[in-house]
Amino acid sequence: MRAIKGGHGLHLVGTVRAAAERGAVIDGEMLRLQARDLRGQLRRGMESNLIVFVVDASGSMAARDRLESVTGAVVSMLQDAYQRRDKVAVISVRGAQPEVVLPPTGSIDVAVRRLEGLKTGGRTPLGEGLMLAHEMIQREHRKEPGRRALLVVLSDGRATGAAGLDGSRNAAALIQQRGLAGSVVIDAEQGKRIKLGLAKELAWQLGGICVQLEHLSADALSEVVAAV
Repeated sequence: MRAIKGGHGLHLVGTVRAAAERGAVIDGEMLRLQARDLRGQLRRGMESNLIVFVVDASGSMAARDRLESVTGAVVSMLQDAYQRRDKVAVISVRGAQPEVVLPPTGSIDVAVRRLEGLKTGGRTPLGEGLMLAHEMIQREHRKEPGRRALLVVLSDGRATGAAGLDGSRNAAALIQQRGLAGSVVIDAEQGKRIKLGLAKELAWQLGGICVQLEHLSADALSEVVAAV
């Protein structure tokens, strides 16, 4: 991509330019270089990624919209990420306990089959869902330490499961402390006059960022993930 100090190999043009900016002189046909002139190459990474979605599937229409957006984003990402061998996983947060509805996979066929016709409604065991994601990320890290992980949470930050709000806070703190994944929270608190700001608080606890989307869609979600 460009020349940097300490990069890969030798970036010849960048090294010569650095020497010229320093005021190096040409002696005969030789350019006198110093160690500080050396530049290497910054390369665009082709590392594989693990993207874990934790989706609030409680409620009705809003939850259905979130699941449809995640399904579309998962398919789009897998289509674009063949060469990087990316994996995507989805955890649905609803009812008494969260559920891994899509284990880590790079298969579009598997993703479409597993994400079809998911149920919505019930309580929101958010803390339990975050712990499930944490365990998955740790397990995948042990198998493939070089794979980068990103946790994407679609939620308004409410936690009405058995662990409550304290459970989600403790799980988020553990994820941040372990440091195996970057985090982004997509704020699902839409259309309310009084906003509690729990999604922003959750992002802070995870050590990640909070994003508010005017319209949630597969394309918008894919763009957020690609930009992180």
